[in-house]
Amino acid sequence: MTTVEDHPGYDRLFGGDDLTFGVGFPLTGHTESRPPVDEEMRLASHAESLGYDALWARDVPTHWPRFGDTGQTYEPWPWLSHVAAYTDEIALGTASIVLPLRHPIHVATSAATVDRLSDGRLVLGIATGDRDPEFDAFGIDREERGELFRESVDLLRTVWAGEFPDHEFARGELSGALDPVPKPAKGTIPLLPTGNARQTVDWIAEHGDGWLFYHLPDETLESYLEDWRVAAGQKPYTMAVRTELAADPTAEPEPRHQGYHAGVEWFREYFRKLQALGVDHVLVGPSGDDTPEAALTRFAENVIEKI
Repeated sequence: MTTVEDHPGYDRLFGGDDLTFGVGFPLTGHTESRPPVDEEMRLASHAESLGYDALWARDVPTHWPRFGDTGQTYEPWPWLSHVAAYTDEIALGTASIVLPLRHPIHVATSAATVDRLSDGRLVLGIATGDRDPEFDAFGIDREERGELFRESVDLLRTVWAGEFPDHEFARGELSGALDPVPKPAKGTIPLLPTGNARQTVDWIAEHGDGWLFYHLPDETLESYLEDWRVAAGQKPYTMAVRTELAADPTAEPEPRHQGYHAGVEWFREYFRKLQALGVDHVLVGPSGDDTPEAALTRFAENVIEKI
């Protein structure tokens, strides 16, 4: 029986004992307009050469100015397929697919397509969504997000597990006459519920292959990790941290949304502490006064390689 541990993307992130690092698109820092594709691909290849373990793409189908950004602005499935052609072994992640806005059969086949085109490198962060106007645009009741999320997870598992499934769900029915194709490269794709996803920790621990969360203050993070280990055992915990690099390597931390502005010396100690607490993977976004390429390099050489 195929297990998630056999999946190359999952193994790249969680197969060892050390904390691993990923970066999120857009790598060029363009957050409100289409990023330059050629430059994004060059930086993706550069990140892989520096030893980053994952490249994460967001799912933002519409631009809502009030929210402040539009992710990488490109649809995640073709985007990650394109990234796969410019990279070799780095994991490709979604952070995160908004399941209630997408038909689960389309998610199952689109994700499996990317997974096959990347030789099993896709790790699927999944979420319930937090941009309220999008639910009206797609004709989805916001109050049903939690239920639709659970239904989608169940459908994904069912479609990937076998051929010609017999499965009823709110948005349709598979009666054994149809087989959604393709299937994942290694039989399944890891699912990482994101945030609370309008579920209990026990549900996430049972149905997820790990947990993807946002930056939390240290004391809150310790409490979350304690609850997670009780519920999930050794299933991995992943978190996003904004990493704004100060020019002075000894600079003390200044809080930023979802992270810090600090020198590389402080970041080294911070990530050592996260590793000791039991965090398995961090999604970072090195930035600062450097060019994007220089920021990726400086973080890799002065933080990742020193831990």
